[in-house]
Amino acid sequence: MTQIAPQPGIMDIALYEGGASHVAGVEKVIKLSSNENPLGPSPRAIAAYTEAAANLHRYPSTDHASLRAAIAEVNGLDPARVICGAGSDEIIAFLCQAYVGPGDEVIHTEHGFAMYRISTLAAGGTPVEVPERERVTDVDAILDAVTARTKMVFIANPNNPTGTMIGGNALGRLADGLPEGCLLVLDGAYAEYVPDYDAGLALVESRENVVMTRTFSKIYGLGALRVGWGYGPKALVDVLHRVRGPFNLSTGALAAAEAAVLDTDYTDQCRAENAKWRSWLATELAALGVPSDTSSANFILARFASPEEAGACDAFLKARGLIVRRVTGYKLPSALRMTVGDEESCRALVAGVAAFKEHRP
Repeated sequence: MTQIAPQPGIMDIALYEGGASHVAGVEKVIKLSSNENPLGPSPRAIAAYTEAAANLHRYPSTDHASLRAAIAEVNGLDPARVICGAGSDEIIAFLCQAYVGPGDEVIHTEHGFAMYRISTLAAGGTPVEVPERERVTDVDAILDAVTARTKMVFIANPNNPTGTMIGGNALGRLADGLPEGCLLVLDGAYAEYVPDYDAGLALVESRENVVMTRTFSKIYGLGALRVGWGYGPKALVDVLHRVRGPFNLSTGALAAAEAAVLDTDYTDQCRAENAKWRSWLATELAALGVPSDTSSANFILARFASPEEAGACDAFLKARGLIVRRVTGYKLPSALRMTVGDEESCRALVAGVAAFKEHRP
């Protein structure tokens, strides 16, 4: 019997592993492994989602017009150039599906989000990894890696799992340095945590080769509903709509996301609380001998002396019901990514690390 084989590249994809949420034998856990908003979604989003339940027998909107208009209103965009997807992951997949194929190369950084490589391979392209400079995106390294086959460059700004970011001048130099026909994709999943940051909007508006992606899973607290969006040149967005399924977002997800993005006071509150406890967490951990780079997101990358120490701390914390994220798969074996939780969670995490340090030989 002839074996049915998948397309080339598919079997090179390692299955994505999300942050753990359970610990065997531990009844009550504090989950700090998936960069979720500890305050949850806006009450207005919850109300909108609940109200949408009365219309479960109806198909959802196919054009997402109301949500696109709300996103455009809050961010100062042209709604005709907004595309919505099942998380920003789907927008990333659309981009690769539409613009990448066999023989094409897609650049991402060594500690970049796993979905860049996965979506590239799924489209038949070749992922090209470039080094970062002390866990920060290196524009020169990216430009040095560009070839005639390069079709796309992905960078997250702020980056996950490092939390670091580069400035607008560096982003502009990167966009201007790419060859004709090569797209720069700016992943702004954590952009809302950075005050007065446009997530690359000025670049998108002034150039034809820049696209930005965003998500409702982080500061808006809607990870369970899977809503994301992208913004780029009108012609490019029109192409992406051709590969988008007509009903890729549910009615409840659309309603909740619209209410969430319009509740700017709640977003401001979440940003302020995150900044407060992120600073506290980083300072307290540094005092325990666990440094981290300055983070612009809702997590910190805690660095340990060795992979063995990071693994031992992870196991110690799990035994106490504290779940953080090992990032060995992101080539950071001596680090643990720790979501910034609420006050209780942050204090429990610091107490856990302190106890680990005290008991470790």
